[in-house]
Amino acid sequence: MAYTYDDQNIFAKILRGEIPNQTVLETEHSIAFRDIAPQAPTHVLVVPRGPYVCFDHFAQTASEAEIVDYVRAIGEVCKMEGVEEDGFRLIANAGRAGVQEVPHLHVHILAGRPLGRMLTRD
Repeated sequence: MAYTYDDQNIFAKILRGEIPNQTVLETEHSIAFRDIAPQAPTHVLVVPRGPYVCFDHFAQTASEAEIVDYVRAIGEVCKMEGVEEDGFRLIANAGRAGVQEVPHLHVHILAGRPLGRMLTRD
């Protein structure tokens, strides 16, 4: 699949400093910030700084340094937010069927209440 990155998406604008955010963590290759419409008491988005559309695009084309930084940033946010003990959910949607709303890779870290089943059983 060919990936076309839209540099006008909201996360690209946040990365350029055009839109304010409530930053939780900044690293060389990643930024984490609170979701503006939280779905749980803890709802933090972790975004790589590079122009990656979704997780598979990132995994296939990002540098080793970007991948390590991004994964460690996710772990650091979980530690900072204190979510390890009670548990948390990571969500990374991809594409239309995955209901990805912003075409820039981002992981949602959700915690602070029971989150229920991820999908309903048929």
